[in-house]
Amino acid sequence: MSLRRWFFSLASHSTLSCSSGITLFLVPPLILKNTLCNSSKKNLSFYCGEPNKKNGFFSVASDLQSSSCPKDSPFSGLEDALVSYLFGKKRATDIAHMVWKQVVQKGDTVIDATCGNGFDTLAMLNLVADDSHDGYVYALDIQEDALNNTSLLLEKSLSSNERKLVKLFNICHSKMENVVPRNASVRLVAFNLGYLPGGDKEIITVSETTSLALEAAKRILMPGGLISIVVYVGHPGGREELEAVESFATKLCVENWICCKLQMLNRPFGPIPIFLYRR
Repeated sequence: MSLRRWFFSLASHSTLSCSSGITLFLVPPLILKNTLCNSSKKNLSFYCGEPNKKNGFFSVASDLQSSSCPKDSPFSGLEDALVSYLFGKKRATDIAHMVWKQVVQKGDTVIDATCGNGFDTLAMLNLVADDSHDGYVYALDIQEDALNNTSLLLEKSLSSNERKLVKLFNICHSKMENVVPRNASVRLVAFNLGYLPGGDKEIITVSETTSLALEAAKRILMPGGLISIVVYVGHPGGREELEAVESFATKLCVENWICCKLQMLNRPFGPIPIFLYRR
């Protein structure tokens, strides 16, 4: 087998207790990126084609027809995007939005548990809105500034009918069950943890309430739904919050959940996307 053949290995499992991540390697293996999960259940390989060296950089062929991924995986069909993320061409939030597109359907109910400046809320609305006006986004934040910023963005970006599909609530993410209808089938619950960009960095999400919020999300999420989390560890309390998220994911049942974590080895303070998919 040629040393120039590249493979993209995605290991997905319901536990994150090991050093888990995404691995890009040559054969024989030379680890270039982190390993998601040491899983005996699933170790999926995606052939990414031959690398071509241009201007001192490698580019990966876009022909991924030979890729294999279980149909119930949130990463099915995202091989190009994941490779772009590994090469620094996509941000963590870009990957999160792309994963959402694989899961969310028109007319769904979704939750932005930490709406911040509203960009995730807007992305969600674009996924669920349809002519029947059945899709809804429940956007929560504990800071009034965040809700004001989100509201301004929505007013600029949406029609009056579309704006009615977004419900804003000034509450903690751990209280989401207080505002989402009991009979709602929730397809996506998204968390963008840490502090409000451009806001007071002393006001942050914390591990205690985030753990409660994850438990709430688990209770209301429908089969085929996704809990999406982007964790930031560069501020005080961020590392503890990551540990709380990983602890929650570790306890999820293997048969019912696929859990993935993407982390760059040489960016210790970079954002960490985590996806918890309920089968």
